[in-house]
Amino acid sequence: MNFFSRRRRILQIGLLLPAGGALLACSRRLPSTTQNGSPPAFFTGDERNFIHAATARLIPDSDDSAGAIAAAVPFFIERQLAGPFGAAETWYMQGPWQTGTPEQSYQLSYTPAQLYRQAIRDIDDYCRRTLKQPFHALPAEQQDNVLHGLESGDIALATLPSAAFFAMLWQNTQEGFLADPMYGGNRAFAGWKLIGFPGPRYNYVEDIKRYGQRYAEPVTGLLGRDGTRILGDPDQASPATA
Repeated sequence: MNFFSRRRRILQIGLLLPAGGALLACSRRLPSTTQNGSPPAFFTGDERNFIHAATARLIPDSDDSAGAIAAAVPFFIERQLAGPFGAAETWYMQGPWQTGTPEQSYQLSYTPAQLYRQAIRDIDDYCRRTLKQPFHALPAEQQDNVLHGLESGDIALATLPSAAFFAMLWQNTQEGFLADPMYGGNRAFAGWKLIGFPGPRYNYVEDIKRYGQRYAEPVTGLLGRDGTRILGDPDQASPATA
């Protein structure tokens, strides 16, 4: 089992992120979708290629479950970066900008949108310089090696700390895989089905004492049982009853 497959296993046993509709870094106030459900454009074509390739390696498909692409994680990330989260609207962004410790969390002067844009440019420049191709065109094994290098900080990017970008990318990938589908990710409840979470139902009273029994009700989200429903899409019908 390779390193990124082990990440999937960690997700499956539910240790990395509370699954109950959690949305750690992302805003509830989202930009509207277009008629075909696409987010307001944020990424360029090369940036979108990177996000698709990177998230596909972070949470790959497996024989028993869909991965990040089928769960629409790139859609989720782009939608968030096009909105208040991407602009860091609720963050203090006035400095001073000093090197912090991991315990102090994010310490950079970049908004999330700026961080993604600059980091992807730097990563593709690094890959072209050292591996002769942009990240998305590399074989899977080389993509994994680059992601390892970003996570550890061993790859030095031109303008920002690689580990800081990887930490945000991994966090947002988890959020897109496990947040309620109304935010655009976790398509068809792919993440919840992987970890066995039935969704935020309004009433579990009748099931509390059914110890050791499988919960047989269908998975449901905050907008109902359709795992493709998206918050703010005027073309969606009324939600099904949970």
